[in-house]
Amino acid sequence: METLLNNIHGRYASEKKTVLALCSSHESYSITDLAKELGTSIPKVTRIVTEMIQEGFLVEIGKLESATGRRPSLYGLNPRAGSFVGVDVGRDSLIVAVTNFSGRVTRVLEDIPFRLQNTEDSVSAFCATVLENLEKAGVKKEQIRGYGVNLTGRVNHRTGYSYSYFMGEEKPMSQLLEKGFGHAVVVENDSRAMAYGEYMSSFPGTEGNILFLNVGWGLGMGMVMDGKLYYGKSGFSGEVGHFPLLDNNCVCQCGKVGCLETGASGSALDRLVMEKLKEGRSSLLSPLYKEEGKDIPLESILDAVEREDVLCIECVEQIGATLGRAVAGLINIFNPDMVVVGGRLSVTERYLMPPLRGAVNRLSLNLVNSDTVIKVSRLGKSAGAIGASLLSKNLLLNEIA
Repeated sequence: METLLNNIHGRYASEKKTVLALCSSHESYSITDLAKELGTSIPKVTRIVTEMIQEGFLVEIGKLESATGRRPSLYGLNPRAGSFVGVDVGRDSLIVAVTNFSGRVTRVLEDIPFRLQNTEDSVSAFCATVLENLEKAGVKKEQIRGYGVNLTGRVNHRTGYSYSYFMGEEKPMSQLLEKGFGHAVVVENDSRAMAYGEYMSSFPGTEGNILFLNVGWGLGMGMVMDGKLYYGKSGFSGEVGHFPLLDNNCVCQCGKVGCLETGASGSALDRLVMEKLKEGRSSLLSPLYKEEGKDIPLESILDAVEREDVLCIECVEQIGATLGRAVAGLINIFNPDMVVVGGRLSVTERYLMPPLRGAVNRLSLNLVNSDTVIKVSRLGKSAGAIGASLLSKNLLLNEIA
């Protein structure tokens, strides 16, 4: 398994790796600033930077503003030094994002049909499908430096295990993926990757705090605290969907009763709509309900919302109010810079967000929520794939830390 840092040799190898790690987190450095970070002399850093420019890792990207005297040059990662790939694994499709070496998104491939199953053959087919679509899009395999793959459920990025796609203690998912891709692979929970992608698009180079709510079929949360993803003791933080907030006697997929997910998620929306259709309420979905019974896809419900179906809009508003109660509590606890709502249900923004914001205004502390921005994801359904690509870049360039 090849990694980028395996290719760095020579007398300054350690320092070069540190420079890559520093530049992966901050856009630019002067020679003087790098010397301070490395704790060494300016002449030595000048030699290191010169060699890294010759090797293709760094480029001069501008001049530092200065009131007097000669303006020092600024150096950063060379965008042409390679690419990183992020893959977001949905229930029936994949989204693939490609970023260059400096972190700019260069490709997004959406809605690639594929259903990942819990077998090694399926993982091999998954890798082949991703590589095939990258080749069709003109992304050369030899230019790829690393991969990031998002999976739903509990994922430990340190060990490489996914407990949604678990194939035994001896075979972590990352190992199988590295075999298929031939490069280092970072596996991550989808909500955390979405949070990271959104954070990097909103607060690049700063140390802000973001809560990202992934409102899909289930409900997950990614947290960026002081500029870093927060994992918790065992790496499984963010299970807000299983917070026992509701008194609705609904059994969650986790087996417990009253989880927030049972009232604020795509599965909750599906249940609410089906209950109202069963009661005889009129809807654009009524003919489909009579024909298909309980098998109305979530996408059909979201399409009905887009077509201003009153019944479905009512259900979305109920979801928004329930989610708003949870967001109010989260704001009271974390006092974040921003709460971002993403995932499949974010397309219902017009009807989801007003009751959500209303609940936050009623139930959270004014002194706390006055500094928090609440918004819908700017990256949309590509947030997870973009976040996975950026995580792959930053974690692999920081692997010496």
